Amino acid sequence: MARVKGAMMTRKRRNKTLSLAKGYWGSKSKHFKMAKQAVMKSGNYAYIGRKQKKREFRQLWIARISAAAKMNGINYSTLMNGLKKAGVTLNRKMLSEIAISDPAGFTAIVEKAKAALN
Repeated sequence: MARVKGAMMTRKRRNKTLSLAKGYWGSKSKHFKMAKQAVMKSGNYAYIGRKQKKREFRQLWIARISAAAKMNGINYSTLMNGLKKAGVTLNRKMLSEIAISDPAGFTAIVEKAKAALN
């Protein structure tokens, strides 16, 4: 049986890593060993960042809803409880968008939540 040489796959793997490291500063984009480390670390940061992005957006939406709710004389947790009891199934993202773009509509939603609490 013929001997299989690994040069082609090795070069392919190295080039893939170096192409991922394109634009990195200094030797990190030129030398395979450093590029491999930098790509692995940036991959970890990207993975963590995808989780953090979800947390940060939810935090932002809650802050916006809370501020709009306070302007209507109700706090955030009471508003969310009222909406649940009223059967309003708007998510936080949409509630925050309504609070920004349509304050009158948000006030109507708050009134519905207040009515459900009484």
